[in-house]
Amino acid sequence: MNLSTDEIKSALNKPKQINEILDEQIESAMHEHNRSNQDLFLSAVSAGLEIGFSVFLMATIFSLFTALLNPAVLHVFLALAYPLGFIFVVIGKSELFTEHTTLAVIPVLNKNAGIRSLLTLWIVVYAGNLLGGFFFSWILSILPAKLDIVENASFLALAQKLTNHSWQVILGSAILAGWLMGLLSWLVTSSQETISRILIVTLITSVIGIGGLHHSIVGSIEVFTAMLTSTIITWNDYLHVQLWATAGNVIGGVVFVAFIKFSHVNPKKN
Repeated sequence: MNLSTDEIKSALNKPKQINEILDEQIESAMHEHNRSNQDLFLSAVSAGLEIGFSVFLMATIFSLFTALLNPAVLHVFLALAYPLGFIFVVIGKSELFTEHTTLAVIPVLNKNAGIRSLLTLWIVVYAGNLLGGFFFSWILSILPAKLDIVENASFLALAQKLTNHSWQVILGSAILAGWLMGLLSWLVTSSQETISRILIVTLITSVIGIGGLHHSIVGSIEVFTAMLTSTIITWNDYLHVQLWATAGNVIGGVVFVAFIKFSHVNPKKN
């Protein structure tokens, strides 16, 4: 049967059914479960480096405009800068931990993968993200000041927005961020064009930015860079944020997206 050009375009533009999205999520996740740890780790390091450009752009904007703009307007500008690194990571298909808090869990719920495989994937990707982020933080602690484009006080200001909270607030904030990142993973799968995916990434991650929510990988770079450039931020501050942000991201991605989406879609498939 030959299809006309209009029929082909109609098929391509037709929204995906929810069962199709779940199947693609499982297929994509199984590909990651079956990759070698070395490949996962290198891709995760790349993601940790790439997402650091969000921090660089935010710090640059803060340095250039903090004395010129109303704090509320500046906050919106920073939120609009927040998605940059996520666009690099998601469109470039590097491995980001907060995507896998949802994506990698679904095959486990579907019994196509085991808990051990899930934990291994999480550990490898998380370690790679942190390592890439640490290296980017080291670059940020030296180069921007030498270029006279970013003041070190900017890194401190960004970090203190994350550190000046109790563990309960950080955990709750991170749950929301993990929830949003899980939805990002789900919606990116449902979209078919690159421009649509960029818009989804920009919309969702700018919500994380404007809400001041805690993302364990971006937050790691923000706080670690401030620790390298200031004596005010300490290891205790870093670990305080990182521990609860990571826990919250996992809870948000697993419970509010992976488990709920799978639970209401899978019975329909059966």
